[in-house]
Amino acid sequence: MPGRKLGRPTAHRNAMLRGLVTYLLENGSVETTLTRAKEVRSMAEKMITLGKKNTLASRRAALAYITKEDVVTKVFNELAPKYEARNGGYTQIFKMGPRRGDAAEMALIRLVDEA
Repeated sequence: MPGRKLGRPTAHRNAMLRGLVTYLLENGSVETTLTRAKEVRSMAEKMITLGKKNTLASRRAALAYITKEDVVTKVFNELAPKYEARNGGYTQIFKMGPRRGDAAEMALIRLVDEA
């Protein structure tokens, strides 16, 4: 069942979340709104869990969601082994306060450093 609608049509919302998840896994952190960060957390953790399975089917499932092939390689070769002993909780969300333009609650989502 999908989570929040984020005020966007389905295709736009899915594309936005795919892009944010790809960026998070590539760079380690993203600054976005709090509600988007909560949705990104869910999908990013699912992608890392797929990386921990390390099967052909899980790699293809990750490739179907993550928009860059080199990011999928990073998830399977670097991130999944780093979080091997951890059962979830691969990301942290820090509240940053309101955005200046529209007072939307901003947050920083990042991957947990210690495994």
